[in-house]
Amino acid sequence: MTEPRAAAVLHTPHTPRNIATAQIRAALIDLDGTLVDTAQDFTAALNGMLTKLGARPVDRAEVLLYIGKGSENLIARVLAARFDATQAQALFQQAFDRYQTEYASVNGRYTQLYPEVKSGLDALRAAGIKLACVTNKPHRFAVELLQHYGLLEYFALVYGGDSWPRKKPDPMPMIEACRALGVAAAHTVAIGDSENDALAAAAGGLWSLAVPYGYNHGQPVQTIPADGIVENLLQAAHLIVRSAAPH
Repeated sequence: MTEPRAAAVLHTPHTPRNIATAQIRAALIDLDGTLVDTAQDFTAALNGMLTKLGARPVDRAEVLLYIGKGSENLIARVLAARFDATQAQALFQQAFDRYQTEYASVNGRYTQLYPEVKSGLDALRAAGIKLACVTNKPHRFAVELLQHYGLLEYFALVYGGDSWPRKKPDPMPMIEACRALGVAAAHTVAIGDSENDALAAAAGGLWSLAVPYGYNHGQPVQTIPADGIVENLLQAAHLIVRSAAPH
């Protein structure tokens, strides 16, 4: 493989650290908005749910504002935009259950893999970097989607939003992933598309990189307090591999 130009690392508003000195041994990679564009799946599943509730549909632009903090938060915000607080609370469980059914029927149908994902994973694996997928997506949906794209084999483990009592931006899933991989947080990087990943990484003592093409709750990627912004997963991989090399 011909190595592309050096990774473009764009500084974020907080004071980033120099990841080139990190000696990275493991990478925890987000799923929605980082590996796969899943916004249309979310939109389709939500609209199936809303049809059953007799409520107005969502569009992709609205969904992008809500993705990232797990299914419970997604459903709660969609309902809050359509019903008063009492109605939304009363409908939540019915809506949540229906959404799970709808999502199971469309998972992967309207998605697409982001550019350079497989080449980035190949580069990381070839360099011996340990890999885990850490997402707020329910575990079964995450595994199914990774299998759909032939990505599951890259990851030593997959943690979903229901794998631990707390989700990103809480650091628990990342801390547990580091423990399972046998790599210290100080030598692990989290790669994602939203502040959830960077905040969880910072709280857990990990490094963080952000990709610019995902969702981030509708906010510019430059607002993410990551240690850097890379153009894609392949650029992240080359940066990580260089950091892992003896200095």
